[in-house]
Amino acid sequence: MKIKELYQQLVPRARTSVRWRRALPLIFFLLLYAGLCVGLELSGVLLFARPWAFVLIFFAVWVWWLSVAGYGGLSRGRALAALLTRLVMLGLFVILIAEPRSVRVRDVISVVYAVDLSDSIGERSVDEALEFVTKTVTEKPPMDEAGLVVFGRNSAVELPPRMSFPFEALNSRIDRDATNLEQTLSLAAAMLPEENRGRIVLISDGTETEGSISQILDELKSRDIAVDVLPIQYEYDKEVWLENLELPRFVKLGENYEASVVLSSLQDGAGKLVLRENGEQIYEQEVKFKAGKNRFVVPVYLRDPGYYEYSATIETQAADDQIRENNTVINYIYVEGEGKVLVVTNPAGDDRDWESLVKAIREGERNVDVVSAYEFPSDSLSLMPYDAVLFVNVPADAFNVIQLKAVHDSVFNQGIGFMMVGGDNSFGPGGYHRTVIEDALPVTMDITKKKVLPKGALAIILHTCEFPEGNTWGKRITKQAIKVLGAQDEVGVLVYDYMEGEKWLFKLTPAGDYEKMVPKINGAQIGDMPSFVNTMRLGLKGLKESDASTKHMIIISDGDPQPPAPQLISDFQKNKVSVSMVAIFPHGGRDISTMRAIAGATGGRYYFPSDPNQLPSIFIKESKTLKRSMIQNETFVPEVGMISPVLNGIERIPPLFGYVLTTIKPRAEGVLNAPEKKEAEGEIDPVLSFWRYGLGTTAAFTSDLSPNWGKDWVNWDHYQAFVKQLMIKISRVQKQDHLKLWSHVTGNKATIMVEDFHPEESFLNVAARIAGPHDRKETVVLKQVSPRRYQAEVPLWGKGRYQVTALGKSGEREDHANGGFIVPYSPEFLRFRSNPIVLEEIAQKTGGQRLDPVNATDVIYGRRDPKQSSNPVFDWFLMALAILVPLDVAIRRVQLDWYVIKGWFGFGKEQKQSTATMGALLQRKQDVVDDLDARRGGSTEQTGQSTLAQLQEQGLQKGPATTPKPPGAKDSGNQQSAPPPPQTPPDNQSTTGRLLDMKRKRNSEDKDNDQ
Repeated sequence: MKIKELYQQLVPRARTSVRWRRALPLIFFLLLYAGLCVGLELSGVLLFARPWAFVLIFFAVWVWWLSVAGYGGLSRGRALAALLTRLVMLGLFVILIAEPRSVRVRDVISVVYAVDLSDSIGERSVDEALEFVTKTVTEKPPMDEAGLVVFGRNSAVELPPRMSFPFEALNSRIDRDATNLEQTLSLAAAMLPEENRGRIVLISDGTETEGSISQILDELKSRDIAVDVLPIQYEYDKEVWLENLELPRFVKLGENYEASVVLSSLQDGAGKLVLRENGEQIYEQEVKFKAGKNRFVVPVYLRDPGYYEYSATIETQAADDQIRENNTVINYIYVEGEGKVLVVTNPAGDDRDWESLVKAIREGERNVDVVSAYEFPSDSLSLMPYDAVLFVNVPADAFNVIQLKAVHDSVFNQGIGFMMVGGDNSFGPGGYHRTVIEDALPVTMDITKKKVLPKGALAIILHTCEFPEGNTWGKRITKQAIKVLGAQDEVGVLVYDYMEGEKWLFKLTPAGDYEKMVPKINGAQIGDMPSFVNTMRLGLKGLKESDASTKHMIIISDGDPQPPAPQLISDFQKNKVSVSMVAIFPHGGRDISTMRAIAGATGGRYYFPSDPNQLPSIFIKESKTLKRSMIQNETFVPEVGMISPVLNGIERIPPLFGYVLTTIKPRAEGVLNAPEKKEAEGEIDPVLSFWRYGLGTTAAFTSDLSPNWGKDWVNWDHYQAFVKQLMIKISRVQKQDHLKLWSHVTGNKATIMVEDFHPEESFLNVAARIAGPHDRKETVVLKQVSPRRYQAEVPLWGKGRYQVTALGKSGEREDHANGGFIVPYSPEFLRFRSNPIVLEEIAQKTGGQRLDPVNATDVIYGRRDPKQSSNPVFDWFLMALAILVPLDVAIRRVQLDWYVIKGWFGFGKEQKQSTATMGALLQRKQDVVDDLDARRGGSTEQTGQSTLAQLQEQGLQKGPATTPKPPGAKDSGNQQSAPPPPQTPPDNQSTTGRLLDMKRKRNSEDKDNDQ
């Protein structure tokens, strides 16, 4: 029963007969709606993501039936308007569900050129590829876009796709010792805008040493991105290379050994074989070799313990050997002996900084080597003969990043001790903030706010550097410069962007937010700015708004922007902002006196380096001009913190006359501290501290051990004892390990072997940690391949030095073994022919073509197929639907009194007539009320209908009047008052009147149905 009632409510029966003509509005709407939607789709104006949703338009029949079968009480015209409004609302709702999208057709081609820069590609081929790119871009249609990607092991964006192509020099820094086509094609495809026809031009030899192109090709095909290929072809029929240098595994001093050199050649030939030990030639011999593998044996004699690095080189005629990079192999031997201490000094420093310390170490019966920072080794394997390394008042900019990384790795992996001795070029003032050396030390260079230090502000302006990898250099040295600053110092970077002009890459920000700055620096698009004026003015404004006490600006440029006006220079002088200028490769040796004049006028410095490798040290030096005063020149007696063996036998500690502010790290051992200061209550300034870092122990002595701050210490009777105990504390412990490790390289893999020489044989769980180039680390588990022998193979990830640390465990036993190997050249240099088959596969699967340099422009940009793209237009249809909702309500519920409206404009009857009519109506109302009251006998009780209802019945009903019955009279059982005949309401009847008529009609019909 409920279902029937629900059905009758949803689909009411018609009150009057419905003829087919009343369906004409519905038919007209459906035809118009279908024609409009289909027309929009076919004409390409719109497309609908969910076309099945148009089935819902058949609900229009239900909406139409409710309109013609219901009792809306509306005039015929308003009912039709309401019906059409609701049908349109339904149509809009269905369109919204169908998810409309506007269609845009663009006849623009976006091309990304991908140029191979891997080691297997010669420099000449790279130049030819770049010339090809420049030529085809110059000839392209003006509205088409072009971008550039370069790749090797990794890939980088030189220029994103744009109509202009301001290419001047390669600026991206990539690893060239491998080829990764998968990553390159993925990056190039990501750069292509979706609204344009995308195309990739791949210029490569087709060799692939990393990744797999099979996955990316399907993705490119699905996105309709064609890859055109330009093969770089080469084939070497004459080539000689060295594969390996085999050295003895175990050696004893004073005995002769043999080194084996493995040589390979494509043809028979002859050459000179040279062997060098630690850079000095020890063997030379003319040799003849056959096609294939050849082995040559060279005698080796070791006299002293230490680290010996051997390099073997084959020298041949140029016509017989086309690749020279694979003619040298490197290996090493380490002979254990008495551990030594390595003291590293400042090349520009004073010998008195380290003489007293070295003398005390030697008096403690230890061997000492003294080297300057320039002579310091560049790999951790070279540091194996040393038990401890000391930096004595030497700044960070005297080293390169590789040297500092070698110290870090030797401490962490080999257990070598490390100590930094203070001075004005050490710790924070020396530029070690946020370096790997700071990671190893027990102190950090970040100073808390309680330690009173003025703040500095630095603005860096980067102009495009037009030399190979110039912009990459600029970004790298900018990050190095920021690292030197303290956490509270402020730094901002300004650039010239091709699209936005002069702007802040990021405004002055505390240097402590370094991690947030790095992505912005890496992603910067540095353009060729036309003038210094806007960027310098922008930078000066930011510096003026800063509350820093010291303000400085650094500009790196090639000197071609227009110079600033004298007024701007005066503003710099007035606000005490110094400007240092770094001139890099001025155009054609142009006069750079302008840059020198700016630096001189503002109190800055001028640099004109001939080698980009000098840039990092320059920027670090400039950043150090902002270093807050971390140097405390005051007399104090160090206070003992934690008890340590370093102070054994020492009862009285003499005063020091200065130290460098640092902050001790958690869990570090603070042995000596400066007295606590009132202004920094609760803060401890460490003087001597230790902690364990990896396998090694590191120490920080924030004062010095020279006649400067430590003048009373060098004359102290316990000075030599203190230094001896200090060296014992940090030096590597010579432990008798029973594991021996060796390794060898074959092709692109390394084999690591560990042998157990413990007196008692037992099964070991052996794992090796390999640290290699690109700061990459791998851990492998070695499997037992024979009694006491464990082995594993490791894929290599580039040329360079690999350090291996093996750990063997069995119960409570734990042994270590250190070793490593050297990959002298990239595996790319072992490829002697190109691989065009791979390129053909790429072009075929993606719909591209093999290019001919003669007509390449026409092929790339001539295959025009306008691309259709779409964007959602949901909001527009939603707004139209929102507008129709109140319109529908207005049509059904709002009645306009046209007589009143006409009166507003002076049309219709006179005002007097209107007034008379209103008076007559009021009089009639009063007469009816009086008559009703008289019939009720003055009673206020209602007898059926209310007075207002009776008034409406008498005043508005048309037709013959009925005689009212006396009160209390009853109808006879068979008598029934006949309903008045239905009358069509006049067109000018009000809405209220029509509604009342409809109500009476319904009541009458309901009574009939009940009877």
